Amino acid sequence: MVLCPVIGKLQHKRVVLASASPRRQEILSNAGLRFEVVPSRFKEKLHKASFATPYAYAVETAKQKALEVAGRMHQKDLRAPDVVIGADTIVAVGAMILEKPVDKQDAYRMLSRLNGKEHSVFTGVAIVHCCSKDGRLDMEVSEFYEETTVKFSELSEELLWEYINSGEPMDKAGGYGIQALGGMLVEYVHGDFLNVVGFPLNHFCKDLARLYYPPRPEDLRRVRHDSMPAVDTFENLSDSEAGGSDPGQSAKGGRGGEQADGDGAQAPRALDAALNGADSRPPFPTGLLELMDGFKASKSRELTLQFMRAKHSLSKLTAHHVATAFDLSRFASACDLGGCTGILARELAQEYPRLQVTVFDLPEVTELSGGFQRGGRQTERIRFVPGDFFKDSLPEADLYVLSRILQDWPDDKLHKLLSRISSSCKPGGGLLVAEAAAEEEGASQSPRLRTLSAGQPRSPDEHRRLLQRHGFQDVRVARAGDLLCVVLGTRAAP
Repeated sequence: MVLCPVIGKLQHKRVVLASASPRRQEILSNAGLRFEVVPSRFKEKLHKASFATPYAYAVETAKQKALEVAGRMHQKDLRAPDVVIGADTIVAVGAMILEKPVDKQDAYRMLSRLNGKEHSVFTGVAIVHCCSKDGRLDMEVSEFYEETTVKFSELSEELLWEYINSGEPMDKAGGYGIQALGGMLVEYVHGDFLNVVGFPLNHFCKDLARLYYPPRPEDLRRVRHDSMPAVDTFENLSDSEAGGSDPGQSAKGGRGGEQADGDGAQAPRALDAALNGADSRPPFPTGLLELMDGFKASKSRELTLQFMRAKHSLSKLTAHHVATAFDLSRFASACDLGGCTGILARELAQEYPRLQVTVFDLPEVTELSGGFQRGGRQTERIRFVPGDFFKDSLPEADLYVLSRILQDWPDDKLHKLLSRISSSCKPGGGLLVAEAAAEEEGASQSPRLRTLSAGQPRSPDEHRRLLQRHGFQDVRVARAGDLLCVVLGTRAAP
């Protein structure tokens, strides 16, 4: 992979890094990028609880850092730089965000929370293209994030305090620096190592390639989706054309102030528009729209991938609640029917160490699911099996799972599916159903929930009667966060 020609597109531009981090400066310098450093004065006091995911917080912080520097430099000399790069790295344990510790006790609190566990490192990146016209500053923002999974070894109190007293944790997100002494704490890393250091260089280069190297029509069929385009297969844009392209159409980013949605992927505009009956074409520049119109061969695959991204993002918000709504430790095997990218399967395997989980979904879905997987020991207990749950034999399991599936089907299909599950489920086995929660009196249902759920949410009694009709007894109902209702039934003896 030749990165120099991609970085070279910025060679004759005035590039500013809105960060004082020596680690980010070193990564970008080693990649051949020439830039000046103007640390941002943005006060990092965004309210974390107002963001649906940790990475959304990191992306917004990175964007605000870059926008502050661009605006300040424009005010100073009425000429902004051509490009401003903002970045923010955080460590997340579940939904909890860990930034830089304020003192040694805070560092100890953070490191103790990470001790012996997996956690995620997110870096949000914003690339701001600036243009000054008649004293006015115009800006285009491309944003994305990268996630890397890190596992700490089991560490003694003595070792933790020895590391804290070294002073290294004090200016590091999560209280450790993997590139220095902190590397001795880490058992394994899955993903981009440089992302943990402070800047996801590979993803940054991919984003530059999307900005500056649009594909020719004859090359489109040879470009694999979401891979970095080969430099020699593209036409170069002039600087003026590059500035007018839409920098927000990356796999994990959004344009302007739009937030990324779910695992890294922005909720696809085409999917949202299609579900709402609107024009399904995303707001790409006219030239790219024409290219997409001619790209008929991959249309079905692309829409499948877009749907998977949207469902992956939504599942990230609800999977933990579904997996922990009931104690499922009595089951040795589970089958997630229509489990898509396996987010819920991973959560189940993580919560229940002896549980073997099968994800059963259409062949076109399981074929693409590998692109959403990340490492970890629980992955060894998860398998993907292609099939149609209306036609093919269901994999054997002690527990069958339907998460956000039943509401997508009319009654005849719904009863057919439940009947097939009931026939496959052994006495004493279970069925776990997670669906949109019925609206409480005086409450309004989330518009996004309405969009992605075809049917009307059922009440707890309706869920109970539905499962009992198909041979499940001891039906229990629980709430999973604000969005879902979770139902667990046990298959009765025939």
